[in-house]
Amino acid sequence: MTREQKPTGRGDARRQARATGLVRHKGHSRWREFWAPLVKVVAITLAVALVSGASVAAIAVNQFATRVAANSVDISNGKKPPKTAKAASFAGGFNVLVVGVDNSTAQGQSYGERDSTLNDVNILLHVSADHKSAVVVSIPRDLVIAQPECINPDTGDVNSAVDAEAVNASYDRGGLGCVVSTVSELTGLDIPYAGLISFEGTVAMADAVGGVPICLNDAIDDPASGLNLPAGTSVVAGQTALSYLRSRHGVGDGSDLSRISSQQAYMSSLMRVMKSNSTLTDVSKVTGLANAAGTNLKLSTSLANIPTMVSMALALKDIDLDKLVFVQYPSAEDPADTAKLVPSEDLATALFAKVQADQPFTLDENALGNSAQADPAAPAPAETPAPAATPAPAATDDPAATDPAATAPAATPAPAAPETIAGLRGQTASQQTCSIAYDY
Repeated sequence: MTREQKPTGRGDARRQARATGLVRHKGHSRWREFWAPLVKVVAITLAVALVSGASVAAIAVNQFATRVAANSVDISNGKKPPKTAKAASFAGGFNVLVVGVDNSTAQGQSYGERDSTLNDVNILLHVSADHKSAVVVSIPRDLVIAQPECINPDTGDVNSAVDAEAVNASYDRGGLGCVVSTVSELTGLDIPYAGLISFEGTVAMADAVGGVPICLNDAIDDPASGLNLPAGTSVVAGQTALSYLRSRHGVGDGSDLSRISSQQAYMSSLMRVMKSNSTLTDVSKVTGLANAAGTNLKLSTSLANIPTMVSMALALKDIDLDKLVFVQYPSAEDPADTAKLVPSEDLATALFAKVQADQPFTLDENALGNSAQADPAAPAPAETPAPAATPAPAATDDPAATDPAATAPAATPAPAAPETIAGLRGQTASQQTCSIAYDY
């Protein structure tokens, strides 16, 4: 039987939480991290495996296909399911939401007690229609926004729309489908694909990649997350990678937004690793990635099939690192609750106008904020060589040959430089950055 719940505001929700003893505080959630290769890297992995011809890779693909199909999740939230790609190519752009959950029933007891499941990491990937650029938007867990009606996929209960609730409450309101609907309404984007990952999944994926270089401007010892690393560059995997991604009190100003900066630095480094070495042509790593993903990722039914993933891989594989931009959803402190955030509407409007129009943009010089800085050990970007001089035409008696109007081809207008959106926080995948240790 469907249970209807009355719409509640933030105040009503908090009074109800106090009555039940389930008050949620900003610092109580134990999910402090996320990054694994995302759906992008899984898709590329599968594409390489499919064309490699290696029997072990083919076995890995078959195992992956079986597992993800069995673990697939309906994200329709009571609506008509989205169509999936049927050919080995994507015509146009697409959007994928990757959600990291805290207190998943599958994460084990080592991460603490559970009272509910929260979507504390929400990362939206948008690939442009020409497949030449992409934007990854991290949505803060404490962002207070309106949320739509959601249907609990396990019980069929209906949770009515709310006017003001933190983003990380949406999973508890209706599973992955509710998170997708919430982010879709927030951004104005159609989101037909999604994936879900937990603590243990993040550890397994980091191990399968073989380690990711991360940089700290100073040593960090953060007992809250277990991060203890020296200054400089370290290659992290498994629990150490998880600790880095979870650390909030150890970086920047100790806020969740600073933690997002660390996650973006990790994601950028991971993309450079995948682009610069033989990870995707190493059969053992391909097998490890496929097995880890198949075991630990729950993908939407629209995404949990090989043709769709290979289609994504073909669309993604040639995007330049400097055209893959990681940004935080624009936000400001909630005047009603300093532990929460509210959207910075003008900046968010400017960002998603570019995303929806598939117009590339750049970040300003202050985009790293107080949480990261350029890695001083990183090599300087290569200079673009000047074009070779065009030799002067040989002398001739032909008047037409000396008439520029008669011989010169029409000038091709230079493409307009991407517009800079001032005020956004983030970086490109090509930028090598160091997390700034929190100064207690």
